[in-house]
Amino acid sequence: MKRRVVVTGMGICAPNAVGLPSFRQAMFEGKSGIRHLPELETLGFRCQVGGIPEITEDVLNDNFNKLDLRDLLSTGLIYGNIAGLEAWKHAGLPFADAENPHWDSGIIFGTSILGVDKFRESILKIDQGNVRRLGSTAVPQTMASGISAFLAGKIGCGNQVSSNSSACSTGTEAILMAFERIQNGLADRMLAGSCSDSGPYVWGGFDAMRVVPSGYNQQPEHASRPMAESAAGFVPSSGAGALVLESLDSALERNAHIHAEVLGGAANCGGQRSGGSMTASNGKAVQRCITEALRTTGLKGEHIDVINGHLTATSRDAEEVFNWSRALGRSGDDFPFINSFKDVLGHGLSASGSMECVAALLQFEAGQVIGNRNAADLHPEISQLINPSRVPVENTPAAPQIIAKASLGFGDVNTCVIFKRYD
Repeated sequence: MKRRVVVTGMGICAPNAVGLPSFRQAMFEGKSGIRHLPELETLGFRCQVGGIPEITEDVLNDNFNKLDLRDLLSTGLIYGNIAGLEAWKHAGLPFADAENPHWDSGIIFGTSILGVDKFRESILKIDQGNVRRLGSTAVPQTMASGISAFLAGKIGCGNQVSSNSSACSTGTEAILMAFERIQNGLADRMLAGSCSDSGPYVWGGFDAMRVVPSGYNQQPEHASRPMAESAAGFVPSSGAGALVLESLDSALERNAHIHAEVLGGAANCGGQRSGGSMTASNGKAVQRCITEALRTTGLKGEHIDVINGHLTATSRDAEEVFNWSRALGRSGDDFPFINSFKDVLGHGLSASGSMECVAALLQFEAGQVIGNRNAADLHPEISQLINPSRVPVENTPAAPQIIAKASLGFGDVNTCVIFKRYD
C-alpha cells in the first residue's frame, strides 16, 4: 500500500529574507529581494539587477564551523546548508549521534551548477602553477552533489543521499523524487530542496541571450513582472529552499506539526518538439505534465484552488496560463487563483522551485493567496482567457485546500507537484 506523505519542516534562504519567520513576513508584505548590483554595472551587464540573499555573520556562524568558513566560496552551498538545516530543525528532528546514522532519513538536494566562484579560484591557481594551494575543500565545493553530501554529514543521514539537476525544474523535481521514495516505503523522511549560486559567472549567459530586462536598473523592485504586459524578461536571482517530507505515520507518531500533505505529481520532457526547444517549453508536454499530476493524485481540474506557476516574466507567460487552462479545463471566472513569486524573489534558476514551494505552502496557514505585485497591467492574452481577478495584485483572503505548483526548465523539462491542506 502506498504511504501518505506530509511536510513537517521548511527552510529558506531567499533574496528577500533568510529564515522562515522573516520570509513569511516578507512574502505577505510583498517585500522585494531584487536590488541594483554595482558589480554587474562595472562588468557592463545590460541587466544590472538581481536577487542575492543577505547573509549575516551570525547566520554564517550558526550554520558553519571555523574550518568550513576558512575558504568557503560556494554561494550555493552556503544557501543550501542554511535552508536545509533550518528545515530539519523546524521539523523537530535531531541530528544523528557519532556512531549511528539515521538509516531511515535521506536527502535529495539539487542544483544546476555548484561552486562557480570556487571553480574560478581553482582555475587561476592551477594556471599559476599553484595546484597544491587549492585546499582540501575544492572538490566538495564544486561537485554537483556537494550540497547533499554536506548536509548529510551535518545531519547524519543514512538513507539515499543524492543531488538532481534539471535546470529550473530542479527544486520541484527534488520534492517529487523524495515524495516517491517515502510513498514507496524506501524511507521514512527525506530532506528535499535545491540551491543556486549567485553572481555574474552564473548570470552572464542570460545577459548575453538578452532574456533579462535592461530598463529597470534604477527601479529594481519593478524589474520582474510575471504575467504583465510590460514584462521584459526574467530577473536572475539565487538562494535555496528546503522541505522535510515524512510519512504520515512517522509524523503522527512523534506528534510533529504538519504543514501540508503531498498528494503526488508528475515530471516529463517535451523532447524539444512541437515548438519546444532548449529554452522554450512544448505546450503539449506542459499540459500533459499537469494532467498526469492530476491523474496520479486522483484529482480533477475543478479541485485546484491555487496555481503557483513557473511564470518567469517573459513572453511565454501567456502561453503557460493557456496551458493551465487547457489542462484543467477551466477559464474565465472558473479559473483558479494563479500567482508567481518571481516578482519579489526573481528567478532563482535551480533554486526557484524549492523557494517557491516554501512560499506556496505558507498560503495554507495564512488563509491568503499572495498577490502578484507587478501584474497590474495584466497581459491582454491572459485577461482575454481568464477573469483578471484570478490574478490578484494584492493578497486575497481565501481558504485554499489544493495548491498545484509547476516548474519548467531549460531542456524542455517539466515538473508539477500538488499539495493539500492537512486537517
